Amino acid sequence: MRGRAEKLSATAGSVEYDADVLVLGGGPAGTWAAISAAEHGARVVLADKGFCGTSGATAAAGTGVWYIDPQPALREAAMAGREKMGGYLQDRRWMARTLDCTYAQSNRLAKWGYPYPVDDDGKSQRNSLQGPEYMRLMRKRTKAAGVTILDHSPALELLVDDGGAVAGATGVRRQKDDRWIVHAKAVVIATGGCAFLSKTLGSNVLTGDGYLMAAEAGAELTGMEFSNPYAISAAFGSVTKTLFYGWATFTYEDGSVVPGAASKGGRSAIARALMQGPVYARLDRADEAVRRSMRVSQPNFFLPFDRTGIDPFTQRFPVTLRLEGTVRGTGGLRIVDDTCATTVPGLYAAGDGATRELVCGGFTGGGSHNAAWAMSSGTWAGRGAADYARLACSMPSRQVSRAGTVALRERSGRSFAPAELVRSVQDEVFPYELNYFREAGRLDGSLQRLDALWAAASSADAAAEADVLRAREAAAMLATARWMYRSALARKESRGMHRRDDFPDQNERFRHYVTTGGLDEVWTAPRVHADAAYAEAAE
Repeated sequence: MRGRAEKLSATAGSVEYDADVLVLGGGPAGTWAAISAAEHGARVVLADKGFCGTSGATAAAGTGVWYIDPQPALREAAMAGREKMGGYLQDRRWMARTLDCTYAQSNRLAKWGYPYPVDDDGKSQRNSLQGPEYMRLMRKRTKAAGVTILDHSPALELLVDDGGAVAGATGVRRQKDDRWIVHAKAVVIATGGCAFLSKTLGSNVLTGDGYLMAAEAGAELTGMEFSNPYAISAAFGSVTKTLFYGWATFTYEDGSVVPGAASKGGRSAIARALMQGPVYARLDRADEAVRRSMRVSQPNFFLPFDRTGIDPFTQRFPVTLRLEGTVRGTGGLRIVDDTCATTVPGLYAAGDGATRELVCGGFTGGGSHNAAWAMSSGTWAGRGAADYARLACSMPSRQVSRAGTVALRERSGRSFAPAELVRSVQDEVFPYELNYFREAGRLDGSLQRLDALWAAASSADAAAEADVLRAREAAAMLATARWMYRSALARKESRGMHRRDDFPDQNERFRHYVTTGGLDEVWTAPRVHADAAYAEAAE
């Protein structure tokens, strides 16, 4: 049993809060977790890196939702239709419970007043959400549940007791130029994934912070090899709505068509073409009805074009592929039970901060499954954290310490420049030949450079107050890249979105999960797939 934490005194200029549950992150997963914990009797504090309700990937755009009517045939088709794409790593039980929870919570959104559109028969269409409206409502409901919201208050590190359980977190208040500390009996990591500051819309706050904080407390990660999705974007914009490019013709600079770019696996063809030179697109295969529909459904897609005076339906424009990392990947913190608990007592994970491999296997498409997972995992994690906090009240007290490492502790070396470290990490994760088309020799070379960067950063002194947030972001991106590439080396096959040039085929021997962790020394280990575990138990 883990003890209740004794207070760690706040430093001068800090503000202190006491809570049963602390939620880190204010996107869909974080707000659902906060509401769920509050509804289960917990006193909840939510700390958001930005302004809860407007920051993050969902708030910036619309998203599909994996909302399926509870008819057995429809549910079966919904699950079966994704299994091949995900490399058969999904767990049907988790898929089913996610569908159940998403259905219930989407219907709840309707009761709360979300303006779902209706079809010609008057039936409410609940398979998509407009991000700004959705998150505005979620902030309102979070406040109505009695949750204390700390805006513009990114977390820097977790607190742990001497038994290894989490006891809260500390962070900065960016608009006050001071620190905060929250003493809590349970913590939910809902800080999103890591897009490596690749300029994808809404992802500038998604730098893998929660992964690093959790790993410093001893948490494990899984599925991190499934972290190399790239999305098509205008070279001069940040909106990554790849669906619209299904109506595009892709050409080289001389106007000739890029072979295979318009096919189902077209991004691979585009990536290989971009390695040789510029690629252009024109949405010339969309008829007038489709064009009008695009404008209505995703108006933000057209903002960069309108600002530059380009008609994307009639004029060519340069495109690029922007790395979305674990925001669109499926890896994250490993969860060990139905409450979304991690391997650290009192620590829970939800949304992109948690692995989605149980629901998506090795591949996710657009926001649909991701949005469903955020709703469902947030709900379960909040409830689990509240239940844990209730039990923790009866445990004896323990001493508390800070778990943070890089950029937070005085070492023997000098401090590092966060911007330089970010660029060095991006140099290893952005290139298609390193991350999109993987191969052992190239991965090994990249890891040698990343490991050297980690050795230097981890031996550096604490960052200056003005640099500490950016330094922690840089360290989180660096740690994430190392977990990604170690896991990619361990999976000697191509499965889901993980592609190996040296192992181009899927191999049944690798139908298992890859767990990873560690900071100075990153390790990986295979973990049995659910089907195999069930078969072994049955025998």
